[in-house]
Amino acid sequence: MHGFANPARFLRLARWLMPLLLVSGLLLSLGALLWGLFMVPPDRLMGQTVRILFLHVPSVWLGMAGWSTIAISSLVELVWRHPLASIAARAAAVPGATFTAIGLATGSIWGRPTWGTWWVWDGRLTSFLILLFLYFGYIALAGAAQKDAAAGGGGSRVTAIFGIVGAINIPIINRSVVWWNSLHQPPSITLGKSTIDGTFLWPLLIAALGFSLLFGGLVLARMRMLLADIQTEARLRRKAMA
Repeated sequence: MHGFANPARFLRLARWLMPLLLVSGLLLSLGALLWGLFMVPPDRLMGQTVRILFLHVPSVWLGMAGWSTIAISSLVELVWRHPLASIAARAAAVPGATFTAIGLATGSIWGRPTWGTWWVWDGRLTSFLILLFLYFGYIALAGAAQKDAAAGGGGSRVTAIFGIVGAINIPIINRSVVWWNSLHQPPSITLGKSTIDGTFLWPLLIAALGFSLLFGGLVLARMRMLLADIQTEARLRRKAMA
């Protein structure tokens, strides 16, 4: 892993991997969404509403995966001082927040005809809303830490600690429908088994894979952008000191 700590080596890898992830993710995601929207039959209980599943579930998954990326990168930054770890964490924040917002919006649209209400303050929905607020807090902290670092401070350590502490919410989201009485359905896919019929499961899995590849491509693109900003800022400082 430390072999890619060199920004130049990482940029060479990201130059061809980023478009590969973006294109393959976009094709798989669009294919799965078209499959789910036009080829999958209505569900026996939920009717046409079931089609939101193919956007809602991957978005929720990537909302949680985005914060997991932040937490792991923050841990690597604090423990091993990996030079790209903080950049990876910052790069994952905006895509993770975006997917979290999409998950909340599609869940609300799904809930209106299914539950008869746009929103309920149950464990799953509330903990997932908290995740969105955590993203907003992390993005604000990361922006402040960047300015602090330019002034010679150490704000990135506080941001990394926040990223690790915020990960406490991930298992709460995951187990909320088991721990508390909820309108939200229990887990449909668990380790080694699924209660979802194959007609719906296969396009859902392809959508999850496609959106995951898309997420990875977006993170790499943002890492490249952040590295370019850092390198530009360093050159400007050198010129100012000359």
